[in-house]
Amino acid sequence: MEKRITTPLTEEKVKGLKAGDTVLITGTIYTARDAAHKRLVELLDKGEKLPMDIKDAIIYYVGPTPAKPGMALGSAGPTTSYRMDPYAPKLLDRGLKGMIGKGLRSEEVVNSIIKNTAVYFAAIGGAAALIGKAVKKAELIAYEDLGAEAIRKLEVEDLPVVVVIDSEGNNLYEIGQKNYLDSVNK
Repeated sequence: MEKRITTPLTEEKVKGLKAGDTVLITGTIYTARDAAHKRLVELLDKGEKLPMDIKDAIIYYVGPTPAKPGMALGSAGPTTSYRMDPYAPKLLDRGLKGMIGKGLRSEEVVNSIIKNTAVYFAAIGGAAALIGKAVKKAELIAYEDLGAEAIRKLEVEDLPVVVVIDSEGNNLYEIGQKNYLDSVNK
């Protein structure tokens, strides 16, 4: 089922999303990859303030290419998510509600998604130019020294994603594989 959501991503909105739903996201999201995640968790460990408010926020695991003339951002394809797994539970515990990436997540992250009523979305790899067009505004907010991996605040309109792991732990990767195997074994 296709759904539209507008950030912030509240617990109520998260509970309405199920594995397999296609979702169009509009509003503010943040970009961050593993180097930025490491710095964010180091700040938390020191009791310091993060450079953005992650309560009810979505972080997109992406290192976008430079913007072309007339665009807010260049191509913005998802990064493999498991590299953020060591850091995601601490951010989820602090109020992060959504993550966008591609690929499998660790059991620890899935358990943290359930515990914190959060959601993991997949963006479609290979559709980076299309995804980049959904970005209407991009602002560098932290860690400029990381280049493409710096944290950016994005304003997006109808960013296309799929719910992979919902707040109950249902995992589209597992469901899809089971459904396929069941269909070929009939």
